[in-house]
Amino acid sequence: MNTLKYLQIHEYLLDVDLWRLFANLEELTQTSLGFVNSLFSIIKVYVEASETSPLMDFLSVLAKYFRGSLCQSHQTYCLNYSAAVFYLESLRQRDDFSTYLKWCEQNEQCRRLHLPELLVAPLHRLTRYPLLLKNIWKRSSDSTEKIMIYSIKEKVEKSIRDLEGKVKWLDNFQKFRHLQEIIIWPPLWDRDKRFFIPECLKHIFKDHTAEHILSPTNRHLLYEGKLALAESTRFLDVYLFLFDDFLLITKTKRSKKKLGSADTGLLCPSLTLELQTVIKEGGSCIVLDQPIPLDRLVVKSIDPLHMSVFGLRNAFLIQHENRYRQCIAAFLLQAQTEDIKKTWMTQITAAISCFTKSQETKKIALIKLSAESSEI
Repeated sequence: MNTLKYLQIHEYLLDVDLWRLFANLEELTQTSLGFVNSLFSIIKVYVEASETSPLMDFLSVLAKYFRGSLCQSHQTYCLNYSAAVFYLESLRQRDDFSTYLKWCEQNEQCRRLHLPELLVAPLHRLTRYPLLLKNIWKRSSDSTEKIMIYSIKEKVEKSIRDLEGKVKWLDNFQKFRHLQEIIIWPPLWDRDKRFFIPECLKHIFKDHTAEHILSPTNRHLLYEGKLALAESTRFLDVYLFLFDDFLLITKTKRSKKKLGSADTGLLCPSLTLELQTVIKEGGSCIVLDQPIPLDRLVVKSIDPLHMSVFGLRNAFLIQHENRYRQCIAAFLLQAQTEDIKKTWMTQITAAISCFTKSQETKKIALIKLSAESSEI
């Protein structure tokens, strides 16, 4: 980090974002070092003192740092970690950054470790703090001190659990934000040629719901992946998104214009490799048909004997039914392997089951509420 700062003062690697790579590392280092020095100073005083000296007073140091900024500094750093590693990977494609990185990693202070291995160290340290506190608690003889140390340990463990939840929420939020950018919702007249809309009336059909549909606060992405859609004369590359309440089928569109190395740093680390490839090639995912609600979706396995005539392998069928149980759309999909096909069918079936149960629970709650209201 200091080497990069030095280079940027001398107008090298000016476009590299220090915060995206190292976050609050400077603050974290000072806080951690302060904690360690305070801890060892207590031990040093005890060792150098006579046998009549009082017991080591760990409690004041533990309370000061663990109830202070130590956990908060780690949380700030850890929330940026996954994005930092992904940003580092995009920077390594550059010759100038690779030269800087190689020079730094050859320094004896790095102990032959590479930057990704060094960046993860604060995460490991945070998870070891409860073990340190537990060991101090075990060896403490004062009952009041034991209670205080145990409460601090509980607080640190809760902080780690909260951090895990924040990391998952942040990854989910960033992923949905990128999905909103790469998933394109064609207007009705482009999606289905049966509908004729005069130019003068197209303003009526402005789509206000696309952003709302892919909102991280409304739904969760359960599974996704690439399949092939069988058409009358060809196979079409499609990318499916299975959410907790609907299935979305899109076709991947490649672009001749590829993103530069600077643009690839904007990618989200939680995106799949397939989606990352699509984005790097300047492509997008175009919605083929309306989202299929899980309570209107039927998935069926196709017998290989029936498909051999058409040259299909590892195929299964997705049916979209309306509220009257009439089939209004059907998609014959082919997976690369039989295992991938089984995984998709299992994931869809499980999602349908969970969605059905949640809907039934909501209905029961609504019936109880209306019953209570009528009694009142």
